[in-house]
Amino acid sequence: MKVLAFSDLHRDVDAVQRIVAESQQAEVIIGAGDFATGGLGAEDTLSVLKASNVPVIIVSGNHDNTSALLEFCDDWENGHFLYGNGITIDGVDFFGLGDEVPKRHDEDWNQSLTEDEAAEMLQACPVGAVLVTHTPPFGYCDLQRNGAHEGSVAIRNAIKMRKPILNLCGHIHRSWNTTAMVGNTQVYNLGPTAHWFEI
Repeated sequence: MKVLAFSDLHRDVDAVQRIVAESQQAEVIIGAGDFATGGLGAEDTLSVLKASNVPVIIVSGNHDNTSALLEFCDDWENGHFLYGNGITIDGVDFFGLGDEVPKRHDEDWNQSLTEDEAAEMLQACPVGAVLVTHTPPFGYCDLQRNGAHEGSVAIRNAIKMRKPILNLCGHIHRSWNTTAMVGNTQVYNLGPTAHWFEI
């Protein structure tokens, strides 16, 4: 299965148009959150993705609004919004968890989960799935400009327990286009360009 994945479009229509233009061979497209900026404008980029003829899996970023994403996907046949749940496509399990984990920003629009909330939701992740999260696992692909790690302990622990074949994430802009291994699981912090994976 050929998977095209990206994250953190932040209303950048040019970026999503380039991604869609490159997606002809994709069998699944994955967006790992932050379609909006400050809670607004997710439809700017999602409307471009909606024209895709293959399944599109999305999770919410901390800049997104869960209700808006749910509403947008309501009449989108190929759109699948995952929030502590999963979907199986051609025998491959995908599981999604969005938002910032844990909360590190106090803006009213910022969507976040506590580590405990995330850990509880991640218990439903099937062993060996493709895990799509907005936040990276703590200590992997999560390095900020100041040298601090700002990933999630709950996501890291879930990777160690559930052993996904791949963890696709974003959120930490400083760590876009970085990859690491947690055991046998490849973690990839994507950013707003097309990345290809063979599953």
